[in-house]
Amino acid sequence: MDTRKRWLPSALAGLGLVAALALGGCSTEAPSLAGSAPGDGEGTAQQANAQAVKVVVTPAAGAVDVSPGEAATVSVEHGRLESVTLTNPDGKQVRGVLAADGRSWGTAEHLGYGKTYTWSGSAVGDDGRATPLAGAFTTAKPKRQVGASLNTGDGQTYGVAIPVAVTFDRPVADKAAAERALSVETSVPTEGAWAWLDDRRVHWRPREYWKPGTQVKVSVDIYGRDLGGGSFGKDDLTSEFTIGRAQVVKGDTQSHRMVVVRDGVQTADFPASYGLESDPGRVTKSGTHVVMSKHASYGMTNPRYNYENVVVPWAVRISNNGEFIHGYAPSIPDQGKRNVSHGCVNLAPANAKVYYDSVLVGDPVEITGSTEQLSAADGDYYDWALTWDQWKGMSALAN
Repeated sequence: MDTRKRWLPSALAGLGLVAALALGGCSTEAPSLAGSAPGDGEGTAQQANAQAVKVVVTPAAGAVDVSPGEAATVSVEHGRLESVTLTNPDGKQVRGVLAADGRSWGTAEHLGYGKTYTWSGSAVGDDGRATPLAGAFTTAKPKRQVGASLNTGDGQTYGVAIPVAVTFDRPVADKAAAERALSVETSVPTEGAWAWLDDRRVHWRPREYWKPGTQVKVSVDIYGRDLGGGSFGKDDLTSEFTIGRAQVVKGDTQSHRMVVVRDGVQTADFPASYGLESDPGRVTKSGTHVVMSKHASYGMTNPRYNYENVVVPWAVRISNNGEFIHGYAPSIPDQGKRNVSHGCVNLAPANAKVYYDSVLVGDPVEITGSTEQLSAADGDYYDWALTWDQWKGMSALAN
């Protein structure tokens, strides 16, 4: 399992701690009764020895540019909180939770951007004296907000090679901050890592294929997160999905066969025709591809090779460079014998339908035997073309 903990709001580094009654310093402590005139009886002696309450409130009074994704908190020593209220400029109270022991309180919702929030309430010390809470702080107003999207959907089932892909709608200046806001939780131990493909795309993939049946939860906790250059995260995202059975395609361009293996058992061995090897622009790339989508019919267009909207049946996309596994009746005489396609894996339409019906997005397609290798030039899902060390080195937190 990803060993990094899911990002939780925390106090901002460098912020002081508010003093009740808007006093400076790190905390507020009510005046002690020690040294006052002694009273009669044991109770008076115990009261004299009681400690004054210490209150720590974060963000501090007067703090500005506070990240609204951070939790606002109050904690006490030598006493308990009687009440805590955090109010926005419109007078609306922020939802919060008071601990059962009365010693801490924290917000239960995000704060807004560019707003001033005011503390009120009180704490009572072991000495019986009350200390009020006071002061205000202001949250950051971003120059721009950065949104994100995920490639996985709730309740869906994916193949064992699916990467988790987070795509931001703007370039991210502080990739390390963004990466700390991302997490992957799994129902079985799964080693994995994040890698940045460019300034907007970051993927998480396991070291090895997912174990079938793994339950996965992805969290993109970017709201209120400072992403650098005046940009802050727009909205949080989550996705919960399941890894299905283990189906792997093994395609050999030299034997002209396409073998399907499910849960370790071979279920099909189809004659196939791969990309024409004499033209580097038509070679089917060697390497581990990932099924990206499937279409009952699909129009193929390639101006470089002078064809447009050639409709083929049972098309399964395996990269963004135009490679599909699909049915194609005209190449049946070549299937199992020669490679004549423009980079796709051609099957007889009946065989393509059998394969199509078995496919999940995220299934791996392992191609061997060709003269060209899958790489970053081939689009989004080249994740498995990299070694594990190469992949880990692309994390913003690698150094």
